Amino acid sequence: MGDVGCARGEVRRARYAVAAVFAVHGAVTGTFATRVPWIQDHAALSSGQLGFALAFTAFGASCAMPLAGRISHRFGSRTALRGLLTLWTLSLVLPSLAPNLYSLCLAMFAYGASAGMADVAMNALGVEVERLLGKSIMSGLHGMWSAGALTGSAAGTLAAHLGSDARLHFALTAAVLTVLGLAVCAWVLDLRPAEDEEPPPRFALPPRSALLIGTIGFCAVFAEGASLDWSAVFLRDRLDGSAGVAAACTTGFMLTMALARIAGDTVVNWFGAVRTVRGGGILAVLGGLLIVVAGHPAVAMGGFALMGLGIAVVVPLCFAAAGHAGPNPSQAIAGVATITYTSGLIAPGLIGGVAQATSLVVSFCVVTVLACGLAVFAGVLRAAERGTRKEISRQPAAVPGPRS
Repeated sequence: MGDVGCARGEVRRARYAVAAVFAVHGAVTGTFATRVPWIQDHAALSSGQLGFALAFTAFGASCAMPLAGRISHRFGSRTALRGLLTLWTLSLVLPSLAPNLYSLCLAMFAYGASAGMADVAMNALGVEVERLLGKSIMSGLHGMWSAGALTGSAAGTLAAHLGSDARLHFALTAAVLTVLGLAVCAWVLDLRPAEDEEPPPRFALPPRSALLIGTIGFCAVFAEGASLDWSAVFLRDRLDGSAGVAAACTTGFMLTMALARIAGDTVVNWFGAVRTVRGGGILAVLGGLLIVVAGHPAVAMGGFALMGLGIAVVVPLCFAAAGHAGPNPSQAIAGVATITYTSGLIAPGLIGGVAQATSLVVSFCVVTVLACGLAVFAGVLRAAERGTRKEISRQPAAVPGPRS
């Protein structure tokens, strides 16, 4: 792709636009999560059937994410993101319309596929804006995703409390988020391939660099999925915490993640990606140890907070490292995203299986061991650190702009 000049102000506007895209993407996820019980009742599913249907989300995302790079190559990054984000916001309606298990599986496959493709497209654009600005912004972008998810969750909680029909709730939310998404996409960078550039393959195995980076992401997302889905159960069953305290623990974990991601770019710009992830890994391990030895809910809540603080910036930095590590950012990001989605899929079930065979304490011992991997393998993110420092060292008066 060829480079053309672009004012730094345009890149700053693109940064805010991509941040808004992340928030819209997160709002869809937060909205859906609050109405899962309604969907289960509407489709008359058992817990096992519901879990089976929800697994199709990750399956759809894993199948479709490699297509995002080719779509961006064909239509340009702005048009591709506009279309993929619209598919994602509108797909929110599908699960609420499913009357049975089979239709819900199809709906969740489509929901996951659109989520994954939009995820890859927006992260690839985020990496490009980061490259042009010459400083870390990916943690803040993912912080906006968390803020969007919390906003969607809050609105969904209110809708559920009022007893609203999820079909109407999802339709109205999808309409609002679609309009917002289309509006903010007008300001993202419009990257287009050079005439002689070969399109990426429709499907391809992740490059070796993505596999190594994905190992870090796997450890972080495993800890995140285990904490989100099992923290409340841990406080209730292991420490006899009340329902309110158990719910507060999960909410606190999400808030810690969001705040740490929003502040994470400053830390990364000070200390670099590798040191930040190593320090985060140490915090996550300390949090895991507190959880394992906790004899009181307050101690476990502190442990989960440390866990969230330690893993918050890891996935954003993994995407940044993938985008800087090779000539095809979308393909590398898709590879890392596939690995992290897989981790998020298997974590809750594996934690439950270990707990069934032993105890929840042993389950979180496994989480703590995996958290050690963040500190041990943080060096694979050095490519992102070198890429960012290289851009900073140039300090151009006018940065390269959208490629066309």
